[in-house]
Amino acid sequence: MSIGIVTDDNAGFPLDERKRIGLYVIPMPIVIDGKDYFENIDLTHEQFYALQADDKRNIHTSQPAIGDIFRVWDEALEKHDQILYIGMSSGLTGTIDTAKTLAQDEKYLGKVFVVDNHRISITLRDAVYDAYELIRRGKTAPEIKEYLERTGHDSMIYIMVDTLKYLKKGGRVTPAGAALGSALNIKPILKIDGGKLDAKSKQIGTRSAIKNLIKFAKEDYEGMFASIKDHVAFAIAYTQNVERAKEFRTTISETFHVPEKDILMDPLSLSIAVHIGPGALAIALTVLVDKDERTK
Repeated sequence: MSIGIVTDDNAGFPLDERKRIGLYVIPMPIVIDGKDYFENIDLTHEQFYALQADDKRNIHTSQPAIGDIFRVWDEALEKHDQILYIGMSSGLTGTIDTAKTLAQDEKYLGKVFVVDNHRISITLRDAVYDAYELIRRGKTAPEIKEYLERTGHDSMIYIMVDTLKYLKKGGRVTPAGAALGSALNIKPILKIDGGKLDAKSKQIGTRSAIKNLIKFAKEDYEGMFASIKDHVAFAIAYTQNVERAKEFRTTISETFHVPEKDILMDPLSLSIAVHIGPGALAIALTVLVDKDERTK
């Protein structure tokens, strides 16, 4: 029984990595002034940030079109008997619930298994790597679905937001709060745990915020992950400022005694950048079935 893997581009897989592992990806629309654009298809990261900087632009995200979901599923089923669709957490989008309904269609029943493991971004990416490893170990699609949903909370993300501008646009910060925060150079730290986005801390200045990203990661590493450290993998994600991300990766490597090559580092997907803007920096800790899978 051949099993294929489908995710959406919120997971942030680079194009060459998709090809290497045979991954199918559903594009998530970035809506700019009423027109749909798609990351790395007709919208580069450079183009996006240039447009986002223009206050006159109306930019938001949207669920994937049903036609795009069907197209990618059908493409995957041409080569595989069954597929696992591992999408962005149902806590932050309605796509998973839509996909569960679509998978009940006679055409897909018993062939498409929709997985909600309550993850986004780089931790969602790690769920995909886990799925491939479990396929190699001979697990069935229902068994993999059960495992990913049961272990979905075995991850944590902390994100430093560099500007309050886009949180204000999304209604997460009041205009007065954004104005005061900008004046005081406040950098919020957000926590994503089990698909829920919550405020973790507010720091004054980038240096303090980065110091606290490391502090929170260390607390989790020594606390909730203490008994399974050998299975914890680190990842770093960022919006636009790659040099800051490289420096951060070096610091994480030295702090946790992990080789830099084993710390995944990639830009955050545009579906996240819409809401937090440029200059953001994130660290993720995830329990993996096989940490070597993502570095092959």
